[in-house]
Amino acid sequence: MEKVFTKSIRNVVLLGHSGGGKTSLAESMLYISRLTDRLGTITDGNTVCDYDPEEIKRGYSISSAIAPMLWNGTKINLLDTPGFFDFEGEVRQCVRAADAAIIVVDGKAGIEVGTEAGWNMATKAGIPKAFFINRFDDGEARFYKVFGQIREKYGVTVCPIQIPIIDGDTVIGFANLVDMKVYTFEKTTGEYSSSSIPEKFMDTCLEYHNMLLEAIAQTSDELMDKFFNEEPISREESLEAIHEGIIRGEIVPVFCGAAIKNWGIKTLLDTIAHSFPRPTARGCEKAQDGSDIAIEIESENTSIFVFKTIADPFVGKMSFFKVMSGEVTKDMTLRNTTTGAQEKLSKLFMLRGKKQIDIDAFACGDIGVTAKLGATSTNDTLTTLQGDVKYAPIDFPAPYMSMAMTPVSKGDEDKISGGIARILEEDMTVSYVNNSETKQLVISGLGDIHLDIVVSKLRNRYGANVTLSKPKIAYRETIKGKVDVEGKHKKQSGGSGQYGHVKITFSHGEDEGLTFTESVFGGAVPKNFFPAVEQGIKDCMQKGVLAGYPVVNLAANLYDGSYHDVDSNEISFKLAAGLAYRDGLPKANPVILEPIGDLKVYIPEAYVGDVMGDLPKRRGRVMGIEPADDGLGTQVIIAEAPMAELADYVISLRAMTQGRGRFDLSFVRYEEVPQNIAEKIIADAKNDN
Repeated sequence: MEKVFTKSIRNVVLLGHSGGGKTSLAESMLYISRLTDRLGTITDGNTVCDYDPEEIKRGYSISSAIAPMLWNGTKINLLDTPGFFDFEGEVRQCVRAADAAIIVVDGKAGIEVGTEAGWNMATKAGIPKAFFINRFDDGEARFYKVFGQIREKYGVTVCPIQIPIIDGDTVIGFANLVDMKVYTFEKTTGEYSSSSIPEKFMDTCLEYHNMLLEAIAQTSDELMDKFFNEEPISREESLEAIHEGIIRGEIVPVFCGAAIKNWGIKTLLDTIAHSFPRPTARGCEKAQDGSDIAIEIESENTSIFVFKTIADPFVGKMSFFKVMSGEVTKDMTLRNTTTGAQEKLSKLFMLRGKKQIDIDAFACGDIGVTAKLGATSTNDTLTTLQGDVKYAPIDFPAPYMSMAMTPVSKGDEDKISGGIARILEEDMTVSYVNNSETKQLVISGLGDIHLDIVVSKLRNRYGANVTLSKPKIAYRETIKGKVDVEGKHKKQSGGSGQYGHVKITFSHGEDEGLTFTESVFGGAVPKNFFPAVEQGIKDCMQKGVLAGYPVVNLAANLYDGSYHDVDSNEISFKLAAGLAYRDGLPKANPVILEPIGDLKVYIPEAYVGDVMGDLPKRRGRVMGIEPADDGLGTQVIIAEAPMAELADYVISLRAMTQGRGRFDLSFVRYEEVPQNIAEKIIADAKNDN
């Protein structure tokens, strides 16, 4: 591909609900741009953007993909994203690199939760938005109803660019409200011809043309005066107003079409090329510290931001980057401002789906890929500047859906750890821990589908077969009572023997670990054996007397005992302390403690009642409710709940809120478990042993 300059680059992300047609729209745009010779479909598994074997098998996107294309001399970097909530991290990566968003809406389903999520994400990122109402040719689709929903929800800035022309029950084409012409389609090829608007469709076209004029009138005082004085607004004035309005976020254009038939796609491509913002439109990028960094096209200094990583088993690590300033050329060496490492860009290419196209240079604002950067990860900044330049990182959602992994075959632990390490490189919404306390390999993600994908990748890419199960909870034990006990260890088997004798008071301690004190009088136990007694108790605290969980908040006072001049030693007193521990704790009202989480649930106000009603069923305590500072009317329920009751809360909250709710969870403390639940925990522990 010939060199493309910054002014001719458009970075556009496709957002929307799963199944809305984002990948089909990308496929149609590639086909019309003559970059493919056939129109791939999701059902056939041959689209450009859904090339991963898991995507082909499942029939939906699980990762983002880039589809660069040329249209009328403009390079459009189209970023196709998944619609499922489990892959939100992939969406956030693309939004960070994009300069505008197209929200794809199913003409049958209308506004869905993915539509709202796409709008909110683009709004938060501060990038212009447009809507594409897909499948407008479907007999069950209702364009005008869906458009009305969008305009009612998001205001008069939402304006139609195209509307369908429906003859009876059949969509025969669309009206372009800027040109005020009707375009009818040839059924087999998708080619269309233009004509004047027939009289029977004129009233509808004028009604929606007036909505367009009302929206573009908001962009300037001159156009506002013309609109109110009912003076004509020319086509050129309309196009310029749409261009400026999109860039400033004052206009949200609405397009319509049928992606799988290529209907309405050319108008969308024309508008992207002519009216969508170039990468320099915002003027600056945000730094990690919140300050502004100017976008400099002709700068001698180069800076790039890595927004996505793929750990390919054959190619190696591939780093997707956006050029933030200057120009990137092949064999350039940049400094990673996070690690300090010098990275040589020995190979530059762009990806169209999985196809690699070698490139010698990328202009400011363009999106490219390089391979085998050993010390660079997602969110890193690479630059030729000497200063500590760091662009604002992508804020990834925290993974709260956790499952324990068990190898199907013995000896696969190394395969698992190696595969997980690669997966962690490319997916920042996965976490992994080898829990030494529960002796489980625990993987966490954004949902059950997400974790299922991780398991499939481990099996297919790295040959590690695992099964998933509910992870064990890291319970604790403590005592509520007070007891005086005696422990005596005496052993004589010829030669020197062993003798240790202690009297200890056990009680509940204020500190988390062991609070050890001594009040021995008269040298009944020599001071040099005090550390051995303390260590003996600490060793025993690793295993409680009820279910074998670690003991916390234990106070032990050594107040008496005895020793033997010859046979007493440290090991004897450690063993004596252990005897006292095992004898005393069952008599001191031992209890099971469970981890309690600090829970903040973010939901629309309509779902507050359902969520608050569900929390007591999980033994949760609602501490309060307050409005979120997001301008969306979100309410925050603040609660505390046992971690054991929140294992599936990701799925349950989505079901209660139709996917509109999210939550943050953090450990806060341990609390005593109710007796009936404690009995079950103890019984399960005995069965495990």
